[in-house]
This record gives sequence, structure tokens and C-alpha cells, in this order.
Amino acid sequence: MNDFEQINSIVQKMEDIIEDKKEEETVTVEETAVEEGRIEVKQPGNLEAIVEGLLYIVGDDGVKVEQLANTIEMSIEDTQVILDNIQRKYASEIYGIELVGYGKVYKFISKNAVYPYAQELFHTAKSNALSQSAMETLAIIAYKQPITRVEIEELRGVGADMMLRKLQARNLIREAGRSEAPGRPILYEVTEEFMDSFKLYTLNELPDLPEYTSDETEELFD
Repeated sequence: MNDFEQINSIVQKMEDIIEDKKEEETVTVEETAVEEGRIEVKQPGNLEAIVEGLLYIVGDDGVKVEQLANTIEMSIEDTQVILDNIQRKYASEIYGIELVGYGKVYKFISKNAVYPYAQELFHTAKSNALSQSAMETLAIIAYKQPITRVEIEELRGVGADMMLRKLQARNLIREAGRSEAPGRPILYEVTEEFMDSFKLYTLNELPDLPEYTSDETEELFD
């Protein structure tokens, strides 16, 4: 049984518990590239707008610079300039989202100022309305807390930054200090709201993990 199947099994057990406006000085890479003959414009349009649309489509998974460069048929250098321009644009306080690049993977996320309102928005949401991805992430945190984002991503095999923000907004998880690992990443743990949502007095009431061989268990949780 692979990691994903093991996580799904855990989730099932848990579910059983609860029935600029762009700046004037910004470089227009597309125009420069066309003038220098490095690209051929397929159709009229703003490449930055196209990249923004692509970033929106990929969502929480994000996209690498190389992937974007291949998609819009530009050099990595010019694509990076486009990303830098978009990043500067959304740094303005008039926007509620920002562009971040973790390990050269770029994605849009909401700004910290949005969190209190997101908490209010999700305040009345029921725990059984959580998505499969949310339940998988919660299961990992509940069984392994405190745990870092990178450790969660290694177990799930997908990016977890946006999901962690959503779960924080719903007050189901919280920051629990920082790891001693390089870069001192943030540690996460579940909250009292999580305990209430799942009708738990202590985490000891969580169902036992499925019986796997020691190697499989170590691979999933070590």
C-alpha cells in the first residue's frame, strides 16, 4: 500500500468519528523580446496577463519558471522578469493576494490581512464539509504534530501551503513554534476547534493507525 492509500485509510477512520495597477517603470518583456526577434507573437495580448491566468489555473500546486517559459515560448530569464513584475504589482496593498515563489515554484496566495475575514467566512462551516485534501492534511497533522509544511508535503506528495492557510483560517490548526531544521520552518498542530469539531477530548481518542509493516509505517510517518 503506498503513502496516498495509507493517508486515505487514516482519513476514512477520522471521518467515522463524526458522522496597480502595474507600475510605470515595469519592464514590458514581451515588447522587448518581440523587438529583438526572440519570440514570434502568436496573437495580440499581454503576456503578463496570460501568465497571471496560468498561475490562477494551477492554483495551490504552483508552476515552475521552466514550465512557464516553455508554455509561453520565452527564455527563462524573460519569464522570470515577468514573474518579478507580477510580484511587484500584487505587493501593492490594493490587492488581497500576492505572488510567492517557494523553491522556484510560483503560486498566488492570500495576504495575511485577509485571514481574520476568512475566519469569519468559514466560522459556520461544518467539519464534514471539508474536502478530501483538507482531511488528509488534518490527519497528518493530528497524528504527527508538531510537523512542518515540508514534512506534510513529503507525505501527501503535493504542495500544502494554500491548504495550511485555509485550515488556519478555519482555526483547525495553528503555528506551534519553529523547527530546529535549517531555515527554522514553522511547526503546525491542531487546535481546540479541531478537537470540538471531531468530538474529541484528547488526541488519544483518534483511531489507531492501520496495521502495516514496520517499513511501510516508517515510510509514511518518519
